[in-house]
Amino acid sequence: MKIAIIYTSKTGNTEELIYLMKEIFQLKKVELFLFRIDQFHLLDLIKFDGIVVGTYTWGMGEIPPEMMDLYHSFEAMDVKRVVTGIVGTGDSGYPNFCGAVEQFKNMLFVHTNLAVTMKVELTPQTNDVERCERFVNIFLEVLNYQNNH
Repeated sequence: MKIAIIYTSKTGNTEELIYLMKEIFQLKKVELFLFRIDQFHLLDLIKFDGIVVGTYTWGMGEIPPEMMDLYHSFEAMDVKRVVTGIVGTGDSGYPNFCGAVEQFKNMLFVHTNLAVTMKVELTPQTNDVERCERFVNIFLEVLNYQNNH
């Protein structure tokens, strides 16, 4: 099973979250590839069994501009078999907390096999480690189930 984590980070909060997720995935002995969005070739979406998208939320709840091509690629390509997860950081002081996560979630639900989502307030805290472990476990359960059926 090939898994990609594709992310963007502005303040470092999302990157910190992604590196925490990466450590947890690596403990599970999976074939994992980590890409900042500017390093990822969009046509490679179909080369992975599982993809985790990590994003911050921009402005008043929008997807960051650098993630829009990825968003549209999921819509345009035949990726229904790809197991996906979406994680993101945001500030609950804004009315649309982690709005980018919500928008990706809704689209991924339609176009992929969406397994799990997670929102984190600003930067990961100690209690978020357990949440990340649950995210990874659920993601891998869905991926294993799909590969065995």
